[in-house]
Amino acid sequence: MKKIMLIGSLGVFGVLALASCKKDYTCDCDENGVDFSIPDSKKKDAEKSCEQAATTWGANCSLKE
Repeated sequence: MKKIMLIGSLGVFGVLALASCKKDYTCDCDENGVDFSIPDSKKKDAEKSCEQAATTWGANCSLKE
């Protein structure tokens, strides 16, 4: 019974850890004064979107949490 409870509690914590990986980010581009929201994303995906915006607009963009 203790093993089942231990496995169950580890499963709950694992799900919570995975669910919290996504959050809202903001990409701020200095040169053109544009900043835009990147909602419900992993940091790596948000960084990629911000880099693409910088390339597209020819601006210096940085990711803010």
